[in-house]
Amino acid sequence: MESPNYARHGFAQEMSELEHDLLEMGSRAESMIGGAVSSLVSLDSAHAFEVIQRDDEIDERDLAIESKCLRLLALQQPMASDLRVIGTAMKMITDIERVGDLAVDIAKIGLKIDKELGHTDYVDLPRIAGLAQAMFRGALEAFVRRDLELVKSVCAQDDEVDNLYRELRGQIHEKMRTDPDQVVAASWMLLAIHHIERIADHAVNIAERVSFMVTGNLEQIATSHRSDLPHA
Repeated sequence: MESPNYARHGFAQEMSELEHDLLEMGSRAESMIGGAVSSLVSLDSAHAFEVIQRDDEIDERDLAIESKCLRLLALQQPMASDLRVIGTAMKMITDIERVGDLAVDIAKIGLKIDKELGHTDYVDLPRIAGLAQAMFRGALEAFVRRDLELVKSVCAQDDEVDNLYRELRGQIHEKMRTDPDQVVAASWMLLAIHHIERIADHAVNIAERVSFMVTGNLEQIATSHRSDLPHA
């Protein structure tokens, strides 16, 4: 019969592996964001297809991590703090998997715009994508460090992304008015910036779950997520 200390050591090792797997999944999704936006800016079809083909990797890790979380819950006796980590991990993989899906959708939009002989240089895609990607990276780092200040920073940046989204949306509308030949391509651009804005929202979801993991209190921190505050 194994000793309680040995069993606890084994559980700690499995928890460490869970966090490692989660961060690897997040790192892959972040790389897909960068690749997708790069392929959209340059209308590089080969690069776009590379991003699309990587979606299966994210889906496989999603299922593997969920299975590991369920096994830990079923076979171990997690304490309250461990339960919050496992619960947070299960929530995070949903957001990370969705970020991967959005990256694929952005890459596909580049293919559609290229087919329409459109272009993308009339809006600052790298700027809004860079902000969203930094938020996503920051949320993952907050998980690693259990850093509530970083959680607040990520959530605060959501307003900046929302404001920039509205600005770029206006620029695309103006493009549609002044260049009718680009209406179809510009409509795809509207969807692309919406997808980028959604990536930022998923980063906020992760950050808010990290806050719950650390404090035990589940709350909406970002202004855009709070129903008690007016939204623009």
